[in-house]
Amino acid sequence: METKLRPYESLRVALAGYISSTQPGERLPTEPLLAKELGVSRATLREAMRHFESLGLIRRRQGIGTFVVGHPQVLDSGLEQLESIETIAARINLHVSMGENKVNMIKADPEKAAALGVLEGDNLIQIVRVIHADGRPVAYLIDNLPEGILSNDEISKEFKGSVLDVLIKREQPGLAYSKTEIKVEQASSEIARALQIQRGDGLLLFIAYLYSSAGSVVAYSFSYFLPGYFRFHVVREIDNNKAPRIGVE
Repeated sequence: METKLRPYESLRVALAGYISSTQPGERLPTEPLLAKELGVSRATLREAMRHFESLGLIRRRQGIGTFVVGHPQVLDSGLEQLESIETIAARINLHVSMGENKVNMIKADPEKAAALGVLEGDNLIQIVRVIHADGRPVAYLIDNLPEGILSNDEISKEFKGSVLDVLIKREQPGLAYSKTEIKVEQASSEIARALQIQRGDGLLLFIAYLYSSAGSVVAYSFSYFLPGYFRFHVVREIDNNKAPRIGVE
């Protein structure tokens, strides 16, 4: 007996057919035309297209159109080991580069002061940058650091995109571990423009606290990743001392 697809599943199948029959780099029909042809509203069509964009198969440009980009190379990493995007990319021979990069001196608001263990109003260095892979922006990164953690020379000369790599290279302050909260966040207008996606599109968000060996927080970071270009996994071990015993005694 044939299983009938639900309307939204049918829409995804139809869109998948359009994408598979379109060459990478070519543009799909406009949203009004595609919605009319498929018999759905533009809002429903846009929601379905977000699914394929999260897989990295299409790329939507505000005011320009939707393009097929083919299957991207994925940055795959375990979460047990703290690594920069650059380190992960080098391991799989994927070229990444830093796009827009802004370094600002800001004042610590209550949230950042509490996170970094500084006083409200203290000076902080904020580094905002976009990381590109496969010729497109794939990550939007914000690092907040207490003043003095990075020198002006390190920011202007040594910095290639990763605060973590700079700190590891110089070995001061010694780094111990990171605590990270992982969630899904909708792209703000600013981040959507930087990543060339639609406002409200879903992104992976890592909120990280980087600790020194002395126990202080040296970086409070927000990392926004395009889901179709990143895959993270965790290896979890079983405590054999607590595992239930199976058998007959």
